[in-house]
Amino acid sequence: MTILIVEDNPLMREMIRETVNDIADAITECADGDEAFAAYQTNLPDWVLMDIQMPRVDGFTASRQIKAAYPDANICIVTDYGDVRTRAAATEVGATAFVVKENLEELRTLLVPAEDRSCQ
Repeated sequence: MTILIVEDNPLMREMIRETVNDIADAITECADGDEAFAAYQTNLPDWVLMDIQMPRVDGFTASRQIKAAYPDANICIVTDYGDVRTRAAATEVGATAFVVKENLEELRTLLVPAEDRSCQ
């Protein structure tokens, strides 16, 4: 499985990488939504783990761009905000999943198919 992490905070990016490192064959990282589309196009990852608040291009805009060009893209919004409005906005841009950063372990459940979990 290949993963693209889009997160502006280097420490959080590292925490996400450490959470999924052993279940990924390859991980690509970028620090802003403005880099996300090019990184997606180059790597065609199985999953994008997308932050929302970033300095130049936010995660919702980047997700919308990726989904417009690649409708089958799997995007998981990974954010500090778990409120109903944020979840609804994630759905509107085509996100496949939603994980609050305080629950990063949920990424493992999301990314590893049920039939493969017993092997870990």
